[in-house]
Amino acid sequence: MVLVLTRTYFPEGTQGVLEWNGTIVCYTIELPWLGNQRRISYIPEGEYVLQKRFSPKFQWHLHLKNVPGRDLILIHPANDAKTELLGCIATVTLHTGIGKGSFSRKALEKLKAIVNAALANNEEVKIKIQSNPSTPLMMTR
Repeated sequence: MVLVLTRTYFPEGTQGVLEWNGTIVCYTIELPWLGNQRRISYIPEGEYVLQKRFSPKFQWHLHLKNVPGRDLILIHPANDAKTELLGCIATVTLHTGIGKGSFSRKALEKLKAIVNAALANNEEVKIKIQSNPSTPLMMTR
C-alpha cells in the first residue's frame, strides 16, 4: 500500500493533500523547508515505510522509518505547524491557513483506520512525499 502526500510549499509553512488510490484521505500541515534541520524543517521528498507507534503524548500514531538525517519523524495530531510540530507531519481535516488546519485528531483517526487495516493484512505501508507540479517549487532537498 502506498499513500501519496502531495505538498505545496510556502516560505511560512507547507500544505499537503494525502491520498490513497486517488482518493483524498485528509490534508496535512508541516513546517517550511530549512535545509532538513532537525526539529525546524520538513523532511525531504521521498518514499518512507510507515509503522504504528504509541507514546503517552500522542497515543497511537504513525512513524516514518529511515528518514535521511532525521529520527522520530511522526504523523500526529496538530493544528498549527509552527507551534505544535518539530519536523513531523500533522493530519488535518481542513486547511485554515499556511501551516494551519482544523480537526486534526479526526483526520488522523481516518488515516489510521486505513493504515491499520493494511497492516492487519500484513501489507507494507509506505508514504510517497512529492511536490505539487502545478506550483512553484521551494527547496526540497
